[in-house]
Amino acid sequence: MASNIGMMDGAYFVGRNEILTWINARLQLNLSRVEEAASGAVQCQMMDMTHPGVVPIHKVNFDAKTEYDMIQNYKVLQDVFNKLKIDKHIEVNRIVKGRPLDNLEFLQWLKRYCDSVNGGIVNENYNPMERRCKGGKERNIKGSQKISKSLQTNNSFISGSGDELGNNKIYGQPTPYLFSVILTFSTSHSCSIYIDIGIKQGKSTSGNFNSSVEIQALSKEMTNLKLSVDLLEKERDFYFAKLRDIEILCQTPELENIPMAVAVKKILYAADEKESVLAEAQEIVAQSVDMGEAEYSYDDQ
Repeated sequence: MASNIGMMDGAYFVGRNEILTWINARLQLNLSRVEEAASGAVQCQMMDMTHPGVVPIHKVNFDAKTEYDMIQNYKVLQDVFNKLKIDKHIEVNRIVKGRPLDNLEFLQWLKRYCDSVNGGIVNENYNPMERRCKGGKERNIKGSQKISKSLQTNNSFISGSGDELGNNKIYGQPTPYLFSVILTFSTSHSCSIYIDIGIKQGKSTSGNFNSSVEIQALSKEMTNLKLSVDLLEKERDFYFAKLRDIEILCQTPELENIPMAVAVKKILYAADEKESVLAEAQEIVAQSVDMGEAEYSYDDQ
């Protein structure tokens, strides 16, 4: 099986151009460098084409830019490998950094594996562009459309006729506000904070003054929110780095099969917040301890 091919196998002598041609032809892409596949989305879709129905394509982020998002794609890929019983270690921490050699070697292995399944025959009914539309990127597109609609609504209101503004009406209904402004503050957590500014009707001079004061207050609030988000991101990155170090340690060949490492990985790879995951991990450790004590007692006899 291709999952066990050695480094001197002919698969690792396939050139970059051949790899890129293979990827672009099968997935209808236009990659010019192997590093452009570092996000893991290409690998997930290749497995989706090779093993239809196995890859949860809705979990694949085809627009992954950060290492965090890329690693999530490789977790999906690793789950697929586990389902198919493919014994292949992925050097995720090297690949996501865009290292050309590491990306090339993994893609060389992937090509060999895909070619070994069904003789490398391509599924003619597979539509790569349609499948990508079902990926995680679709949620981002929907989010941006929602923001655009909100902005269009407010722009159409602000650019209304002078009579509408003077009478302070929207669609013929009286309202206590002159106009509304929506500011979007995007964070790396893919969330947005919407702040409505309501400027009450009044004389032109006092209206401009109130507008200036409220905008200054808003700017200060936005600054405070930015600082809060920065602190949250630093805290998130700190703990994520710790978890990633633990994951790498548990994946080392010398430790990956010992009960403690298996229990830790079970918690790390839990797909959802199941209360039973911790109990299952504790049971694995307890069973190993019981077996150790039994062997120790047997030796004493």
